[in-house]
Amino acid sequence: MPAKWTPETWRNKPIRQVPDYPDKAALSGVEATLRNFPPLVFAGEARALKARLGDVAEGKAFLLQGGDCAESFAEFSANNIRDTFRVFLQMTMVLMYAAGMPVVKVGRMAGQFAKPRSSDVETVDGVTLPAYRGDIINGIEFNAKSRTPDPQRLLQVYSQSASTLNLLRAFARGGFADLHRVHAWTLGFVEKSPASERFRELADRIAEALTFIEACGIKSELTPQIREAEFFTSHEALLLPYEQALTRVDSTSGDWYDCSAHMIWIGERTRQLDGAHIEFCRGVKNPIGMKVGPTVEGDELIRLIDLLNPENDPGRLTLISRMGHDKITERLAPLVRRVAREGRKVVWSCDPMHGNTVKSSTGYKTRPFDRILAEVRGFTAVHRAEGTYAGGVHFEMTGQNVTECIGGAQEVTESALADRYHTHCDPRLNASQALELAFLIAEELKASRGQPSARVAAAAS
Repeated sequence: MPAKWTPETWRNKPIRQVPDYPDKAALSGVEATLRNFPPLVFAGEARALKARLGDVAEGKAFLLQGGDCAESFAEFSANNIRDTFRVFLQMTMVLMYAAGMPVVKVGRMAGQFAKPRSSDVETVDGVTLPAYRGDIINGIEFNAKSRTPDPQRLLQVYSQSASTLNLLRAFARGGFADLHRVHAWTLGFVEKSPASERFRELADRIAEALTFIEACGIKSELTPQIREAEFFTSHEALLLPYEQALTRVDSTSGDWYDCSAHMIWIGERTRQLDGAHIEFCRGVKNPIGMKVGPTVEGDELIRLIDLLNPENDPGRLTLISRMGHDKITERLAPLVRRVAREGRKVVWSCDPMHGNTVKSSTGYKTRPFDRILAEVRGFTAVHRAEGTYAGGVHFEMTGQNVTECIGGAQEVTESALADRYHTHCDPRLNASQALELAFLIAEELKASRGQPSARVAAAAS
């Protein structure tokens, strides 16, 4: 059995992806300040998300998780938050209409400021400096002052996250998400895209359905499911001093919750069995995600699951596969089979972004749209063959008109990447590509709904 957990036991474990703060006393002072700040989210909200994810684990709902690769101070604006939220609403309608079930919406927002790096340093023109690790740690500008980890950035992250959460709650509950506004959700630059035309047709059908149910006496002003949206936040729990500082005891249950977000996840680079990140996450009661890449083996995965979800509680743990389009079938199938055979209750979600990053001929990191789609299709095919549930998707996306991923119906080319390449880290789907992908995933959901799995069919024959 693991030793007794406290919010600081992670400090006794080996840790990776840690910035080297020159002023340790300043970092301790910032942590002390954060411990006195109000929580960003509440334990009851995290429990509500866990209940929704429990429905996903049972095949009764679908998970849509997405947002920025890494939030930044420079791109922070109400318009950017609104536009990303609006794309979420559009994608939700597409997926919900196709699947005929609720869609659980979880944003990579209001806290996704830290990024793992493959190297601790970066060299440009013979000058070597610390790598950029996200705005919570250091700046993207390539100079010694900017790249020096600065504890004061944690306070700015808290402030920006609080502002983002306030606005998201206003959008979700203040009328913006009302289904009667479904026609108003189309972004201007997406207006002429094929996906936008399909969305307008879907919006017409939704409007007709609303007219019908209101004619039946079901008034929208008395039905919050029509007027409001339930929206949760998440981020990678990478910078553990920040996470610990925002971890609080829930007064109603006595349990510990990381109140920096409703859901936190562990990345591919920090999921060591004896590591600090697993140690921290096993003790908080939030829903936990864990990235599962092509190097993980079945025995290791079962041990990780048992550390993070010892009570085998549906909705507690989401496994986010990120294999790459060329490895998804070979590497995912035995893991899905093993988890099912062992009776572990998890949500399986697909991150088709991180395994499909390439360098373009023009020097930009990018992700080909066709490879992203291929990994999603491979993910659903594996679950269909194994008789398990492909429960969700996890995207890096934005509501902005960026050119960072190539392909899609609007045919972003390699030569066009430089036009609007704004990401601080990894390439994101723009709003048009995200909506197009939602329609393609919807087709997968409709095709698999109600059909027996390959294993069930083989057994029947």
